[in-house]
Amino acid sequence: MNEARILIEVKDLCKYFDVKGGRKLHAVDRVNLTIPAGKTLGVVGESGCGKSTLGRTMLRLLEPTSGQILFEGKDITKARKSEMRQLRSKMQIIFQDPYSSINPHMTVSDIIMQPMIVNRLFHSREEMVARVKKLMDTVGLADRLYNAYPHELDGGRRQRIGVARALALNPEFIVCDEPVSALDVSIQAQILNLLMDLQDQMGLAYMFITHDLSVVKHISDEIAVLYLGQCIERCGATELFRNPLHPYTKMLLAAIPVPNLSARTRELQVIHGEVTNPIDPPPGCRFAARCPYCRPECKEKDLPLREVNPGHFAACTLL
Repeated sequence: MNEARILIEVKDLCKYFDVKGGRKLHAVDRVNLTIPAGKTLGVVGESGCGKSTLGRTMLRLLEPTSGQILFEGKDITKARKSEMRQLRSKMQIIFQDPYSSINPHMTVSDIIMQPMIVNRLFHSREEMVARVKKLMDTVGLADRLYNAYPHELDGGRRQRIGVARALALNPEFIVCDEPVSALDVSIQAQILNLLMDLQDQMGLAYMFITHDLSVVKHISDEIAVLYLGQCIERCGATELFRNPLHPYTKMLLAAIPVPNLSARTRELQVIHGEVTNPIDPPPGCRFAARCPYCRPECKEKDLPLREVNPGHFAACTLL
């Protein structure tokens, strides 16, 4: 069986933001990732670790500081606006907050239709209306909501609008930026199942950004763990939960709530120490200041990801 083709790949991708005094905030720092067509890469980590910045930089909604972004083998890092305009139809995003990511003054149909108008996808309004109705049916929005406004809908239906809008141009790759974190638990399951069904039907590739490890295990083929802008571990979803290697990953997994009364006696692992300043950080492991296993060599130089086990990459001096 042939391996799935690599749809999108990033090599040593960096995104720094200028701060006072000519210093740089290292939001994304030398990240290397690949996402095959039709597969899901989950990206997890604490709030502020650079997950959303990574996704938006890969789409070039934010311009990268350095590194490469390869889409279907072509480097798009320096692509001109005209080239990126054509690529936009293949690369889309579903935003975290369904309340602020859609225009409250537009109807459901107008919101879904807008990308088609901007990209001149159809020659007549009748074609666009038919496409909108088909997309609404695909994501589970009733026909009666065609002329409804966002304020008339609940969070789950609003997020379905965001999914339909992302699908409007028949993309191949979608960044799902915490698409269920603002929803009730029961609605989360509906949206997750919808995304997985769409992937099966359309062969979509996802980057699924979340801080919920239970969610990422359910939807991902591979998982990348980020800490302060760096990828510190990456492997298959099953392997990560079965055999985490990096101390930070182990502590993240240990923090997952267990729905069992007998687990009340389980000892919680508290991460002590101060978070490293992401502004011009010193060399070495970013987690060193909080790691109970820190050694002098952990702070000498930056640690690249290396393949510890087949298909299992980690950046740690203990391995």
